[in-house]
Amino acid sequence: MSLIERVQSILLKPKQTWPVIAEEGGDTASVFTGYVMILAAIPAICGFIGLSLIGVGGFGVSYRVPILTGVVQMIVSYLLSLAMVFVLALIVNGLAPTFAGTKDSLRAIKLVAYGCTAIWISGIFSLLPMIAILGVLLGLYSIYLIYTGIAVMMRCPPEKAGAYTAVVIVCGIVVAIVIAAVVSLLGPGRGMGLGSAGAGAVGGPSGNVTIKGPDGTSVTINPDAMTDMAKRMEEASKRMESAQKSGDSAAAGKAMGEMMGAITGGTATPIAAADLKTMLPESVGDLKRTGIEASSGQAMGIAGSSAKATYAAGDRRLDLSITDSGGLAGLATMAGWANMTMDKETDGKVEKVYKDGARTVHEEYQKDGSHGEVTVLLGNGVIVEANGSKVDAETLKKVLAGLDLARIEAMKRPAK
Repeated sequence: MSLIERVQSILLKPKQTWPVIAEEGGDTASVFTGYVMILAAIPAICGFIGLSLIGVGGFGVSYRVPILTGVVQMIVSYLLSLAMVFVLALIVNGLAPTFAGTKDSLRAIKLVAYGCTAIWISGIFSLLPMIAILGVLLGLYSIYLIYTGIAVMMRCPPEKAGAYTAVVIVCGIVVAIVIAAVVSLLGPGRGMGLGSAGAGAVGGPSGNVTIKGPDGTSVTINPDAMTDMAKRMEEASKRMESAQKSGDSAAAGKAMGEMMGAITGGTATPIAAADLKTMLPESVGDLKRTGIEASSGQAMGIAGSSAKATYAAGDRRLDLSITDSGGLAGLATMAGWANMTMDKETDGKVEKVYKDGARTVHEEYQKDGSHGEVTVLLGNGVIVEANGSKVDAETLKKVLAGLDLARIEAMKRPAK
C-alpha cells in the first residue's frame, strides 16, 4: 500500500484499517523511514515557512521568527517528534498488561505512528499562522484514531480501550510539553531560559530535499542522514527493550541516551558554561558590561550551556550570548546548513544568511541603525549572537570578531 493510500485509509476508515496494519510485517526502521519520517516533516517544515518566511500579522503589526532561529527550531522539533514516537510507543507497550493487553513493541510503534497521522497532516495549517488553530482541531482526531486502534493493536479488551487511550494521551501531552521546552531551549539567543505562493520543496543532488521560500531562502535536508539516524534509533530501541525486560534501569537509561544521541547526531557534553563566560569581555568599545550570567541544563538527554552579557552606554544597548547545545553540530550537519542562504531587503530592513568558510552567518538589521542582530553558527555547532539597540550591523560584526571566534570554535567539549 502506498503512503497516500495508507494516509487516506487510516483517516477515512480507521476501524477497517487497523486489523490490516496489525497483520502486516515489517520492523521499526521500515515504519519510520517509510511513514513517520515523511509525515512528521510536514508540521516542522510548514511551521518554519509560516513563522519565518510568511510571518504573523494583524492590526498593522507583523512579526517573523528570525530565519536562523526558525531553522534550528524546525530541525529540533522534527527530530524530537521522531523521539516522541519512540517514547510514546514505549509507554503504550509498557502499559499493555495494566489494561489486560499484550506487549508487542512493533505493534506499539505502529499504533503511535499511524495514530499520529491526523496530527502530522494538520501541520499543513501552520503555513498560515492565523489559521493554525484549525490544525489543532484536526489534530485532535488522532485521539480517535488511537482509540479505535488500541484494542486491535495491543490486544486489550474493547471495554478497556477508553481508559487505556486516556492514559496514553495524558502521557503524550506530558512528553509534548517536554519537547516544546527542549525546542525553546535550543533556539539561538534563548540560552538556557527554557506555504506561501512561491514556496515549495524540490529534489536536489543525491535525493536531497530543498525548501525554497519566496524571498530567496533555501534550506536543504539530506534524507540519507535521516535514514542512518533511523537505523541507529532502531538499534538503541532494541537495547532499551532488552534492558527493560531484564529490569536493569541503568542500562535502560543508557540506551535512552544512545537513542537521543542518534536523533541529535551526537551525544557530546556541552562546553562548560563557566568556560563560555570567560569569553565575554568586560567592555565593548565605550559600552560597559552591566550584567553577566552563565547557565546549563539538560532535558531528554540533550544538554546545553550558555553565557550571556549585557552592555550599555547611554541609550545604546548590546546583548552578547554564546550557546552550546552539545549535539547541535550533528543537527546542523543533518539539516544541510551548508546549503542555506538568504538575501532579502526592504525599504527599511535587510536580512541575509550566508556562508563564511565553515560558518553560517545570519544578519538582520534596520537601515536606520535602530536595531540589529548578527548570529554566527560556528563550525563546532556553538552559536554566538550579538543583538544591539542603536548599534549598527557593522559594529555588531566587529564585536563578534573581537570575541575571537576561532578560539571559541577550537574549544573542546568534555569527554563523556
